[in-house]
Amino acid sequence: MRTILLATLTASLFVQCKPTEQTFKVQLDSTKEVSGKKFALKDINPELPSNWDDYKFVVIEYKSTTAQRFHLGFTTDSSYNELRVMCYVPNAWNKLAIPLKYFTELPGAAVDLAATFNHARYMGWINLGGKREPLQGVDSIGIRMRKPIHNPMIEIRSITLATEDPGDEYMGEVPAVDEFGQSNLVEYAGKISSLEQLKKEWEAEDAEVVTTDAYNYSKFGGYKQQQVKATGFFRTQKIGDRWWFVDPEGYLFLSVGVDCVSPGGGGNIRDVEHRNGMYKELPPADLMEKFASRNYRGNNSASFGFWNQYRRYGDAFPEKSRELIFKRMDKWGLNTIANWSSSEVMNMNRKAFLIPLRNIGIEHDLMGLCDVYNPAFKSKVDKSLSEFVAPYKNNPWLIGYFIGNEPAWLGEEARLCSLILDGKDRPIKTALQKYLSEKGDTPENRKEFILSTFRTFLSTTNQILKKHDPNHLNLGIRFGNILTLDEEILQMCGESFDVLSFNCYDLVPNPAMMDRALKIANLPMIIGEYHFGTVDRGMAQSLWQVDSQEQRGVAYRYYTENAYSHPGLIGTGYFLWCDQDLTGRGDGENYNCGLIDVTDRPYKEQVEAMMETAKILYDIHSGTKLPTDRKPENARGHEAIPDLWNE
Repeated sequence: MRTILLATLTASLFVQCKPTEQTFKVQLDSTKEVSGKKFALKDINPELPSNWDDYKFVVIEYKSTTAQRFHLGFTTDSSYNELRVMCYVPNAWNKLAIPLKYFTELPGAAVDLAATFNHARYMGWINLGGKREPLQGVDSIGIRMRKPIHNPMIEIRSITLATEDPGDEYMGEVPAVDEFGQSNLVEYAGKISSLEQLKKEWEAEDAEVVTTDAYNYSKFGGYKQQQVKATGFFRTQKIGDRWWFVDPEGYLFLSVGVDCVSPGGGGNIRDVEHRNGMYKELPPADLMEKFASRNYRGNNSASFGFWNQYRRYGDAFPEKSRELIFKRMDKWGLNTIANWSSSEVMNMNRKAFLIPLRNIGIEHDLMGLCDVYNPAFKSKVDKSLSEFVAPYKNNPWLIGYFIGNEPAWLGEEARLCSLILDGKDRPIKTALQKYLSEKGDTPENRKEFILSTFRTFLSTTNQILKKHDPNHLNLGIRFGNILTLDEEILQMCGESFDVLSFNCYDLVPNPAMMDRALKIANLPMIIGEYHFGTVDRGMAQSLWQVDSQEQRGVAYRYYTENAYSHPGLIGTGYFLWCDQDLTGRGDGENYNCGLIDVTDRPYKEQVEAMMETAKILYDIHSGTKLPTDRKPENARGHEAIPDLWNE
């Protein structure tokens, strides 16, 4: 009876094809801007229906020779609809189950852009894009890639449908991850093959003697070239036509920082129970247990980053790895510990730092907005901020506070109103209903309600923040895009913030965008995130891709130097300190974007470029030296893929 029931259940869950040795290959061409191919689904699985309304997952068995993101789509009666896929296991067969709602439904409400559009699986992750349409009349699948690196190939050998999540499956012949946390499926120059090799490199770095003499930094990281009035805390000042931070001693300061600075970063493992055969060896459980309470962040079950730090320094690794962070920052010309970094590192008070505020009412189901109509809103924020800022109020090393990050509601005001009206009863719903009843339910009025709500949130938060900590700067919200940010919002920022912050993943920040923001908000600016990556380590190539590790350094110099040539830019935060997790962080991301790899070794080309740039940033921002004009080769961004096939 058990066998019969299982057979019946399997038949109800899947539309399967008969086993076949045939594969369908997409040879991607690096000379093309976009390279790809389409296949008729009937050739891959003749039993697939054309109407997919009754199914919830499409299950694809495939192998990619690269970790570079590719676009996967289906031709339907309506159009061609696709999304982005990143593979954790290049050069190995695997089975990836993709929820069909990603093609047919708008993403659920989330607090920021990454949480909205990134979705993790076990063999890879998916970034939502494309259109939202019914999957009816499905007749073909397409695979294409923007500016492929090194002529990769993708093969498909099975496509099925499922009504329930069948999970993913690793089908490789060898473990995907080695005992050091490196990809076991790719080879590259400098890859570690033994602990002896690794220790030799570590010992060489530990023996280095480092100073900041090349950068002429003051105690707090300011430039000794010019000193103005000192207040004992960081502030901003416009000198001539150029904005600057001023450090506590009065030296002009540019915040050259890195996000997520933490010891033992990278190599975290999640969902081990769903990844049979992927890991050659897991970090010792007793090591995780011993150090988790003090250093381990997140809910993952293990960390190769911690294990490698332990291999390097033994039981003393928490203290010694923090010391190494400051040594590296000194060597590389970095003067700021930027957002989302370890509190243990920041609280050592050896480098200037920035921190995000917490528990100020921002809600994920309001797409990053706050219910300011709740009678308890102001008192809750007051209590939260009074407790949060108390330890920092008199700390001269703190530059200031970020209020939020990439709110997802921007440009989606009408949809947010629909979510509020269709959602649970709460004060913001009552206020919106009253507003629309009086003003009329139009897209313009919906938008105006959201902007009015936002204005109240910003002004109230700023008022309370300054009451409890008048010494430090309000660095505002790190917007995801200020190019099209409403003039009204920029004006709000000018009223409530001390600095305008935004994340800017681009080849170089758009000068016209920055000119407009500076003119309307009349605030100096910080770029909170940017980066460049490639695919040689078996990781996805980051939001901006380049062809090699050497080109990552070229890209850093071109972006950073040209950014600081703008008179309004006074800070940057490179994202991030250590590579993301090879097999994906919580939302799936696994970018090669760090200064350091999982084995605790710096990317030589990247950090050497940072050093050269740091030496001349004061002159560039002063307007006495031109930024580099050398652009990285074949750099491409994460914007919508051009409507091309093999062109």
